[in-house]
Amino acid sequence: MELRQLHYFVKVARKEHVTQAAEELHVAQSAVSRQIHQLEEELGVKLFVQKGRNLQLTPVGALFLKRAEVILADLERAVIEIHEFLDPEKGEIRIGFPHSLGISLIPQVVATFRKTHPNVKFRFKQGMYPSLIRDLLKGDIDLAFISPFPKEHDQVCGEVLLTEELYAILPPGHPLSEEEEIELRQLEEENFVLFSEGYSLRPIVWDACQSAGFEPKIGFEGEETDTIRGLVAAGMGVSLLPELALQNTGPLQPAKVRISEPSVTRTIGIIHRSNEKLPLVAKVFHSFLLRYFQDREQQ
Repeated sequence: MELRQLHYFVKVARKEHVTQAAEELHVAQSAVSRQIHQLEEELGVKLFVQKGRNLQLTPVGALFLKRAEVILADLERAVIEIHEFLDPEKGEIRIGFPHSLGISLIPQVVATFRKTHPNVKFRFKQGMYPSLIRDLLKGDIDLAFISPFPKEHDQVCGEVLLTEELYAILPPGHPLSEEEEIELRQLEEENFVLFSEGYSLRPIVWDACQSAGFEPKIGFEGEETDTIRGLVAAGMGVSLLPELALQNTGPLQPAKVRISEPSVTRTIGIIHRSNEKLPLVAKVFHSFLLRYFQDREQQ
């Protein structure tokens, strides 16, 4: 069994299509098919079955995929550790984060870190709360910014970096847009522009509305903070967004108003696998993050 076969197998399993896998691997489709066939012959089992134009893992193929992903992730970490041992300043940090932090926070943090560690590389992966946890446990990333911070989890651990206030955002010209602060219940009759199911900000907004005595009427749903902000600015409804998502400037911007009752916040933390030591360069970055946000809080 060759490592190349495992790489090809995992890629085909994820894409569910030989042609698409071959395109991402930059090899001929026949080469991928041949390696998969040889792997199946060596194992003595069928790893895939045809389903329409796609391939579907057999039960034993799904079992083998879990093991293959672990093997490849361990190998990748071993290579990274060797490079770090030779020169920690030339290592790579694999980090995940939600989209709402990619607008300003992640670029600011990375830029500051690279002032003193200019040769360290970063590999970024964006995702929703469940996918970030999953990618971390699979070994695809070593650290993850996450919101809200998980209070209890057997396989991950970390620290809360900051607690961020959420603001009401309203269309320009809205009767409440000039107020310094409002109570959330004043928006009870408004249509809300909310994040789609699966995004961590959605339950925060929903729970806040329920605390204020009402369920939000959903007018539109979106998957990015830019979309939510733009729809509100265009008069499609109201919403709640964290301060970090409201730092962009542009021709079409909603009004930002503080909420006095109830207090609406979200926690942002950094997590890693609890049963493993961080790679050296990731540990350096982790220590930097704790100092960075501690200094930020004291300013």
